[in-house]
Amino acid sequence: MRPGRAGNDAGWRPIHPRVRPELVATGPGQVWSWDITALKGPVKGVWYRCYVVIDIYSRYVVGWLVAAGEDGIVARDFLAEAIGRNGIEPHTIHADRGGAMVSKPVSEMLVDLGVLRSHSRPRTSNDNPYSEAQFKTMKYVPDFPERFGSLADARAFCDGFFTAYNHEHRHSGIGWHTPASVHYGTAEQVREHRQRALDAAHTAHPDRFNRRPLAPKLPDHAWINQPTQQEQTVSI
Repeated sequence: MRPGRAGNDAGWRPIHPRVRPELVATGPGQVWSWDITALKGPVKGVWYRCYVVIDIYSRYVVGWLVAAGEDGIVARDFLAEAIGRNGIEPHTIHADRGGAMVSKPVSEMLVDLGVLRSHSRPRTSNDNPYSEAQFKTMKYVPDFPERFGSLADARAFCDGFFTAYNHEHRHSGIGWHTPASVHYGTAEQVREHRQRALDAAHTAHPDRFNRRPLAPKLPDHAWINQPTQQEQTVSI
C-alpha cells in the first residue's frame, strides 16, 4: 500500500497544498474517498448537503448522509459511523479541502484511529475523481429532481439511489460488476460464470466470433493520480 505523497498521520502538521496526492488501492477497504455535494431544496436559497464516502477500488458507497448543512461534527460522526458499520478502518481517507474535510473534529478522529488523511490540491477536482464521478452519476439519472420538496424527500431519493448504485449498477471500471459484488468478494465467481457462458456460445457457434470471447477482468489496482512510468522509474 502506498499512502501517497499527501498522506499524513503525525498529528497536526499541515499537508502541503500543492503536492499532488498519489494513492493506490489493490483491493477493497484500503482507500476511501469522500465529498459533499449540494442538493436544491424546495425554494431558492435552500440547500441540503449530501455526504458520500466511496471505496475507490470497489466503487462501493460505504456511507451516505443527507443533512441540512455542512458541519465538521456532522462529518466526523458520519465517517465514524461508516467505519464502524463496515467493520474496517481504511488505510487512507481522501477528500478535497472543504471546510468539513479539513475540520478539527474530522482530523482528530482520523488521527486517533490511525487512518491517514489525504487532500486534493486547491481547485483541482481531478484529485478526487471517484467522488466527482459518483456525484455526476447520481445527478444525471433520469429521475433526479430539479428540487427536493423536503429533507425527508432528499433522504428517500438517496436511499433508493445508493441501494441501486451499490447492488444493481454495473460499472465499466470494475469489469461490469456491481460495486457490492466487488466489495464483498463475489465478482470473481460472477466472472467465471460469465466465461462459461461465453465459452458455451463460442463452442456452439464459432462462426460468430473472430476469436474466443473473454469476460472482462477485474482491475489489479485503482489509482488517484497514478505516477507516470518515468516517475515510477525514478522513485525505484
